[in-house]
Amino acid sequence: MSAPTARANAATEPLHAVKAWWQAAPFALVFLLFFLVPLALVAMVSLWNFNEYELIPALTLRNYLSLFEGCSRLTDNGDLCVTLNTYLSTFKFCLLVWGITLLIGFSVAYFLAFHVRSSTMQTVLFVLCTVPFWTSNVIRMISWVPLLGRNGLVNQALMGLGLVQQPVEWLLFSDFSVVLAFVHLYTMFMIVPIFNSMMRIDRSLLEAANDAGASGWQTLWNVVVPLSRTGILIGSIFVITIVMGDFVTIGVMGGQQIASIGKIIQVQTSYLQFPLAAANAVILLAVVLMIIWGLTRLVDIRKEL
Repeated sequence: MSAPTARANAATEPLHAVKAWWQAAPFALVFLLFFLVPLALVAMVSLWNFNEYELIPALTLRNYLSLFEGCSRLTDNGDLCVTLNTYLSTFKFCLLVWGITLLIGFSVAYFLAFHVRSSTMQTVLFVLCTVPFWTSNVIRMISWVPLLGRNGLVNQALMGLGLVQQPVEWLLFSDFSVVLAFVHLYTMFMIVPIFNSMMRIDRSLLEAANDAGASGWQTLWNVVVPLSRTGILIGSIFVITIVMGDFVTIGVMGGQQIASIGKIIQVQTSYLQFPLAAANAVILLAVVLMIIWGLTRLVDIRKEL
């Protein structure tokens, strides 16, 4: 490379750097205003004191200590404290919903990516998968009530077939209905990233595995699953973060009888206990970030971005 060319390239490098910063500035501004500033306000309020009438802007750890009060020992009934029990309940829903949505999402994505040859048909089927998202989450949840209720269509069908003698009570306002609603609402968040990862897989790899004598299951486990890990990770992050903080679904489908961290924060907010709710939110955010950090240690997510 000649000296004039090298000097010209050196002169244009700062200009490119400035342009890159200007291109990133709008996103950085949005990130600052709608994430960092609200997060800082929540963290600040979590350190405030309060009483029945007002918020007291004085730094204190009272809210955090009250959340874990009595958690160092079991209760008289041998149970954990309220906070730990609530987190266990939330983790239970999170694990169940993640497993079911992963199974359904991977199956649907695999079918669309490898068994539907026409790109037009792939688009049509993919749009059909998104049809439920054309309506509100609340409407989709409420649609289960006439199906699963005590006098709903499912119970009437079961009694009409003679499979049960009386209505099944656990179909609605139970853990089952909450998990069912979660799966119905959030499976699409698992399908999309897994489908995108599968569409990037080189089809020659599948042909090579087939030529080497690998069975369909061996090809799936040793070729498709490893190359779809990034999509699985992104879908898992979507589902886990949404379920961990959800309170509407648990409130509606659980009949206001099932506890979760999001539900506790919503109740505390409704009673104007904002510092206590903020402390709960900070702890929830820390837990979710630790889960995401653990997941991102397994796969380099930057390959998908």
